[in-house]
Amino acid sequence: MSKLVAPHGGKGLVCALLHGSELAAEKDKAAGLKKIQVSARAKGDLIMMGIGGFSPLSGFMTKADWKGVCEKMQMADGTFWPVPITLDISKADADGITVGQEIALERNGEILATMKVTEKFEMTEADKRFESEKVFKGKGADSADDKFWTVAMEDHPGVKMVMAQKEVNIAGPVRVMSQGEYPVEYKGVYLTPAEVRAMFEERGWANVAALQLRNPMHRSHEYLAKIAIEVCDGVLIHSLIGNLKPGDIPADVRVKAIDTLCEHHFVKDNVIQAGYPLDMRYAGPREGLLHATFRQNYGVNNMLIGRDHAGVGDFYGLFEAQEIFDTIPKTGDAGKDLQCRPMKIDWTFYCTKCDGMASLRTCPHDKASRVILSGTKLRKALSEGASIPDHFGREEVLVILRKYYEGLTEKVEVKMQGAASGSSM
Repeated sequence: MSKLVAPHGGKGLVCALLHGSELAAEKDKAAGLKKIQVSARAKGDLIMMGIGGFSPLSGFMTKADWKGVCEKMQMADGTFWPVPITLDISKADADGITVGQEIALERNGEILATMKVTEKFEMTEADKRFESEKVFKGKGADSADDKFWTVAMEDHPGVKMVMAQKEVNIAGPVRVMSQGEYPVEYKGVYLTPAEVRAMFEERGWANVAALQLRNPMHRSHEYLAKIAIEVCDGVLIHSLIGNLKPGDIPADVRVKAIDTLCEHHFVKDNVIQAGYPLDMRYAGPREGLLHATFRQNYGVNNMLIGRDHAGVGDFYGLFEAQEIFDTIPKTGDAGKDLQCRPMKIDWTFYCTKCDGMASLRTCPHDKASRVILSGTKLRKALSEGASIPDHFGREEVLVILRKYYEGLTEKVEVKMQGAASGSSM
């Protein structure tokens, strides 16, 4: 019997991905179905439902699920879920679909899945604002009532994505036929929950932590992972290989940088690098909860949560993503409640007087002695050709990143927020 934490939802890994003759038959059927074009975000969601990463979800959410998730982080049946997983389509497409109909979901000429539509519900501007405020509004300065909507429509990619959604959501179970480009382009890094669990089992791991990454690993990331290695059986370095906002570093570069760091600065038996196929939602604390939820499906029972986890701009408090774990709903049913717990780590940095990595809990020295580390700060320096402070990153990694930035013909301005600059320390 496995010692790993059970998948979320109490139903084991719920995988909608088809194989063999069943896949071939579904492809034949899909060719004759009405085709709906889906977003990059929906593609990632479909793949996660296919491989069991979004267990217990087997399809896109109903209106009752959407409303429950927005309001209280619970689906209609009481199962914990922190971020809506919905599929938006145009009113014109919705008018041509009846409840009970099967459709094909397509992206860039590839049919990804079929779906049986069980419900259609309108998403008005008021509904989109409701979702944005419930899911993306935090406790930071940019989330103040008199600022949020003005700033968010300019600078919050998650809010902009929600407000740009089409007029109707459709719900229903899916049958997934493709994992997209990930198995080929990220071979050996793109791993399913079942594959990751098997690797944990083979190593005898039961107490596992995950480090979420959307940036290359700097010294703080490395430090967080090594703290977890000291107290857990091992660490899953789990990076997003779906789409990010303009100005972020693409997945193939990040994967190469992480590989190099793991090769030179980690005991290989204690760490596994993997990638997952979602687009970043930039939902701050709610996304931290989503990270913990689907990591539970990968067999992870500890989620590393540091400063400004999954944040953007100054929309969130520095440690709001830690605090939210103390407020989530509980039913008392282990299957429905989140079992992956946070590992809350204070602000970390390199201290010249300590002569090593430290945190606010361990370092007694003043701010002038601290090298403040952040992915945003690193990206800004690299994009502007500025020098990188000593002890910010490992030289092997910086070589890879400098080469990437030197090859760019167009550069996106990287905006600094208080959390990244260290001004709010």
